[in-house]
Amino acid sequence: MTELSESHDDPFALHLAALVVLDDRGVVVGWNRRAQELLGHPDTAVIGRPAFEVLVDPRDLPAVAEAAAKCRRTGGWFGVLTLRHRDGQLVELGLRAHELSRGDRGREWLLAGAPADDVLEWQRDRAVLDGLYRQCPIGLVVHGPDQRILRVNRAIERFSGVPAADFRGLSTGRFLLSDDARKAVDRVRQVMQTGRPLVYSEQFVRLEQDPARERVALVSSFRMEDPSGRVLGVAEMIEDITDRHRAQRRLALLDQVGSRIGTTLDVAETARELAEVMVPHLADHASVDLLQAVTRGEEPTRAVAGPVVRLGTCSIGAQQPGPPHPEGEPVEFGPDTPQAGCLAEGRPVLEPVLPPGWVSAAGRQGAQAPDLGAHSLIVVPLAARGLVLGVMTLWRSRRPDAFETDDLTLAQELASRAAVAVDNARRFTQQQQTAFTLQSSLLPRAVPDQPAVEVALRYLPASAGPGLGGDWFDVIPLSGARVALVVGDVVGRGIHAAATMGRLRTAVHTLASLDLEPDEVLSRLDDLVNLLSAEQEAVGERPVGEQVIGATCLYAVYDPVSGRCSVARAGHPPPVVTAPDGQVALLDLPAGPPLGLGGLPFEARDIELAEGSLLSLYSNGIIGERHIDADIGLTKLCAALARPAGALERTCQAVVEALVPSRPSDDVVLLIARTRMLPPDSVASWRLPPEPASAGRARALISAKLTEWGLEHLAFTTELIASELVTNVYRYAGGPATLRLIREQCLVCEVSDTSHTSPHLRHARTTDEGGRGLFLVAQMTERWGTRYTREGKTVWTEQPLTGTPV
Repeated sequence: MTELSESHDDPFALHLAALVVLDDRGVVVGWNRRAQELLGHPDTAVIGRPAFEVLVDPRDLPAVAEAAAKCRRTGGWFGVLTLRHRDGQLVELGLRAHELSRGDRGREWLLAGAPADDVLEWQRDRAVLDGLYRQCPIGLVVHGPDQRILRVNRAIERFSGVPAADFRGLSTGRFLLSDDARKAVDRVRQVMQTGRPLVYSEQFVRLEQDPARERVALVSSFRMEDPSGRVLGVAEMIEDITDRHRAQRRLALLDQVGSRIGTTLDVAETARELAEVMVPHLADHASVDLLQAVTRGEEPTRAVAGPVVRLGTCSIGAQQPGPPHPEGEPVEFGPDTPQAGCLAEGRPVLEPVLPPGWVSAAGRQGAQAPDLGAHSLIVVPLAARGLVLGVMTLWRSRRPDAFETDDLTLAQELASRAAVAVDNARRFTQQQQTAFTLQSSLLPRAVPDQPAVEVALRYLPASAGPGLGGDWFDVIPLSGARVALVVGDVVGRGIHAAATMGRLRTAVHTLASLDLEPDEVLSRLDDLVNLLSAEQEAVGERPVGEQVIGATCLYAVYDPVSGRCSVARAGHPPPVVTAPDGQVALLDLPAGPPLGLGGLPFEARDIELAEGSLLSLYSNGIIGERHIDADIGLTKLCAALARPAGALERTCQAVVEALVPSRPSDDVVLLIARTRMLPPDSVASWRLPPEPASAGRARALISAKLTEWGLEHLAFTTELIASELVTNVYRYAGGPATLRLIREQCLVCEVSDTSHTSPHLRHARTTDEGGRGLFLVAQMTERWGTRYTREGKTVWTEQPLTGTPV
């Protein structure tokens, strides 16, 4: 009997010592000592007799008959019966019957029993265990001390699709295939040795029987011991959290789309960001193709899809499905490709399993490319505001699992969010292009040819950040072979800044034509900016991000005859002067307030520049981004200008390469002027006393000098001009006159005096004896005008060297 109990694998029989063996007729053929203790009958009184005559209470005979019938039908039975003790008292026992054998002796049945209360308590514990094994969604795996699987529950069967019996005897490492199966074995060994429970973090798991489907499990391990402390093995509770993990991964992808896509407001960069987010979280390969109209900032039409440009790609490994397409190059999809259908109809395409011999989209020349291993495909449109902007294509080639409907839903959501970012970038590009077109039309197209300075300049519009600024530059020829150099910067960005820049540049040209001093020019500009700001505030027209109009400006006038330069600035960085010997210095100028603030007056400063000196004017963009210390930027600029290259253009380019990033966030203006001096034999000057004979003296001096210069054909008109202007000085100014001739690209005749009265051109009446002098001067010259200085005024004229204007 002891041998029977130890060989039987039923937990009930192993733990309860009251064992009785019956033959098929119900006769007791054996029992153990525990049964004798519970019922009080000696062996001789029980063995060989029918059990219902000795042990069973007559009242339970119907239950015994029913139990016997059930035993024959199912091979086992469990219940509570009332048995009779030797002393006559009744004992309630929980009994369980099992069929033992089918030999020559026929059937034999093993009855295992115990007091009913003990059995019921055990049965409740077993019910909990059976429930865990049969109904609970959490899998249970029992590992033996030899790290082989002893038992798994029904949840593991549902989890794997493999019968629980097939797991018995497998080694721990072969149960679940993770990224590193040895880690799983080491964890079980660690729990078995230390006894400390261990909860695995979320772990990617693939079942050996279903390697194409990726699963995620959460594993909790603890050691099992008997009451004596002997190690029985390790139990692992395994929860299938694949759906939860996928949901979290989708949420993480959605979060990445919100945080990583659309940060630059650049169409191409946004497309690349979208492709990089897709790989490897959702696909092995991704490409983003946008309509050409979208890449140009234009709004696509609803009727015609048009060609596309590949702007974003990302792949795991060196190859991706389909033909190679460099980013930024056009892509032509065949009419029967999923991409073409998605572009035309705006509907997504899901191909969970691509057929054998599948070929990808046509290349740039329409040629087909062989399949490079892709087995599953998703194509979704990038649509915003009802317009299809392009398509996103996702492939899987390395991952064995195919795309599912949930993946398509996620791809559509990601594409929808990304399309909004692409559309915002497109509209920003359109606005930038509009502002750039306006700005380009308002900036000088070419530097005018003039004798005072050699000029090299660079203008780089902002390619990163909130948009184009309002920087401008100018090289304006002035009277007397002089030149005005101007650099300015309007506060603000975009179209409004460009429009304001154009208005200020026009005003500078107008003020320059009046030959005003630099500080006077800035004062007039300050008044203009105040007027524009007042108008803007009066009508409530304030551009986004701007409260009032403001600007900075630097205005310099260089005279190649005297080598003197007069400079004034309004809140602008000071110019840098590089001497012919290479010494560099910032020009010490009063800063002056920015235009539009008012208050302090502007102050000009005169400096002497040696021939061949470099005068560098620039905007804030050249000395660094806004977050960089301006002093550091100025130091770098001076260092770059201390080593000027031979050619001025090379010097300008070297400075830009050394200081300006590849994608500046602010407009960059750099204007470098190398000073020239007019040869002494090209300038003639005489001082004439205030007397009537001065007009004749002027004619004689001019005739001699023009003959010396070989300009005899201009003698008559120039003598007439000088005679008229000197006569006006004698009549109206009352002081000496200075006559000067300058021979350069044109012939300049200047007459200066100490008076500040302004000559006016008027039409004399037929009865007037005078008043026709300035009219004749205007008719005989190409240009004429008046400029004022602190000492008086100068009336100047210009004539082309080839002859007199008609």
